[in-house]
Amino acid sequence: MTLRGLPRPGESGPRTFGEPYETPDGTTVITVTSPPGVFAIREGQARWEPAVDATRIALLAVGIGLVSATLAGLAMVRRPPWPDVRLRR
Repeated sequence: MTLRGLPRPGESGPRTFGEPYETPDGTTVITVTSPPGVFAIREGQARWEPAVDATRIALLAVGIGLVSATLAGLAMVRRPPWPDVRLRR
């Protein structure tokens, strides 16, 4: 099997592709480090599967929400809007 774009042994520079290996069902898998993911080649069709950590993304979103709620609460405590409210008679 010849794959264009893979670095050859002895070439200088960072290696971004891993060694291709074949699974029992005949799929060839090539790991990629930049961006992280794998190429899966089956029956002549290549498919890119990115490595996504959904837990990390969810925790980041929750953290951003907590920080924004905290900052909004601090802003309200520091200068609440109700002293500027006037009742008209």
